Amino acid sequence: MRIPIETMKAEFKRILLNHFTEAKAEAIATVFTENSRDGVYTHGLNRFPTFIQMVKQGAIKTDAEPELVSSFGSIEKWDGNYGPGVLNAGIAMGRAIALANEYGIGCVAIRNTNHWMRGGTYGWQAAEAGMISICFTNTIANLPPWGGLDPRLGNNPLIIAVPRKDGHVVLDMAVSQYSFGKLKQYESQGRELPLPGGYDEEGNLSTDASTIIKSGRLMPAGFWKGSGLSLMLDLLATVLSDGRSTAEVSKDNVEAGLSQLFICIKPTGDSDQHEQLIQQILDYAKSSTPIDPDDPIRYPGEGTILTRERNLKEGIPVDEKIWESVLKM
Repeated sequence: MRIPIETMKAEFKRILLNHFTEAKAEAIATVFTENSRDGVYTHGLNRFPTFIQMVKQGAIKTDAEPELVSSFGSIEKWDGNYGPGVLNAGIAMGRAIALANEYGIGCVAIRNTNHWMRGGTYGWQAAEAGMISICFTNTIANLPPWGGLDPRLGNNPLIIAVPRKDGHVVLDMAVSQYSFGKLKQYESQGRELPLPGGYDEEGNLSTDASTIIKSGRLMPAGFWKGSGLSLMLDLLATVLSDGRSTAEVSKDNVEAGLSQLFICIKPTGDSDQHEQLIQQILDYAKSSTPIDPDDPIRYPGEGTILTRERNLKEGIPVDEKIWESVLKM
């Protein structure tokens, strides 16, 4: 079942207007719609009911505004005041872009914010502004450290974006082999994971999404390397924002009051030369013989562009049960 993009956004906005001002409802509806448009359904339509539930529970403050706490040259510290994460993140990345335009580099740390949904949203935002960017967030504990049984690390997304005329290069990755949202997607579709994504309750590797969700033991990407990366991202986001760590966020068992970091770098020099260098790197990577001739090698962000074009033309595919639940909200 496919839904026109305008229809999806209109339904989101209709519901959001019960809780937010017109301007905020428009901005939030746009982010959720564009996430589904780009194929990140787990942080678009599929996550929208959860977002509304958190609003009703008071975990997301509808009238909150982010505020500047301190600044030093190209570095700023903000407090999100538990406002909508998608709005706070957009503002924080906007400030990082502005600082990079002024100083060549901009760094914005924000505390007491909420789930930003698709982290790639803010990488694309920076790339559209011509900026190289790095951003990441901590989360509730949902990943066991390497060698451990109990979740003690956040599945902290890392986004790196490089602008390019013929299609931005945007890496948007969780530090687990599969994000929790992706596991839920495989579970709802009754499909096996193509590669092991975690462990069952007996500690055996599994490709069954339901089993992994039940055990709560997602496998870190790169095994111990992903575990170490998650820890460092939590450290940086927490220390630079003076915010809450994964340990603190997890005490309430509600993913709210997160810490995030946004870094932008303004490219300098010959832009044509930069384009040639980027193209050289991409061409070399894609020149490798694909394992499956029907599955070509793609650079990060290339699949997003293709999915976006198809969904704009044909409509956004939806989980019918979730779509029906939204229509009744």
